[in-house]
Amino acid sequence: MSQSAQKVALITGASRGLGAALAEALAAQGWHIIALARTIGALEELDDRIQSAGGSATLVPVDITKDDAMRQICASLFQRFGRVDLWAHTAVHVPPLSPAGHVAAKDWDKTLAVTLRATGTLIPMIEPLLRLSKQGQAVFFDDAGWQDGASGVHKFYGAYAAAKSGQIALARAWAAENAGLSASGAPRISIATPAPMPTATRARFFPGEDTGALTKCSAEASRIIAELDLP
Repeated sequence: MSQSAQKVALITGASRGLGAALAEALAAQGWHIIALARTIGALEELDDRIQSAGGSATLVPVDITKDDAMRQICASLFQRFGRVDLWAHTAVHVPPLSPAGHVAAKDWDKTLAVTLRATGTLIPMIEPLLRLSKQGQAVFFDDAGWQDGASGVHKFYGAYAAAKSGQIALARAWAAENAGLSASGAPRISIATPAPMPTATRARFFPGEDTGALTKCSAEASRIIAELDLP
């Protein structure tokens, strides 16, 4: 298959967990993966797995909070592929659990920068690439781990919950703005809520948890991809 005929998936936060599982599952279906993450070694391991299964990927080691770097990357994607067909945004920063009155400023700043601010700066960069696709889609991932049905937020999750709920609110607004506009090239925006998985993020929330009872990342990736109804 020629590169121009391949569907192109941009995955932010692709090195581990659900991001890596989505990359492998989509690559197995013939998509070319643009894998963004900060950890070079983990990206290289992902690429090895994708290539051994017959897929293809482009590795982009980058900090998504660096606006100029992300602008350059998006320009390069336009020059090379002319579009992005799917953007899966799995990147977050998980601060240490802490009472709201004791959150360290550096943890608060990094959590907002990665989880919320970067989302807000990436949407206007990536939306034009999705509009150039015939069926551009973006998918975000809600996280039920911090949510408590009684009070809304579990204690000690305040910093993460504030950033993550803000990210999802932004995604929902973007989805509402584009709803019904597919004829004009507007992308379709989805929000998935994965089942609990044995990821590094969850391990910070629930240390010592029996991971054998959790859903494998690969299984959740397959389920989410099927629900997206991709072309």
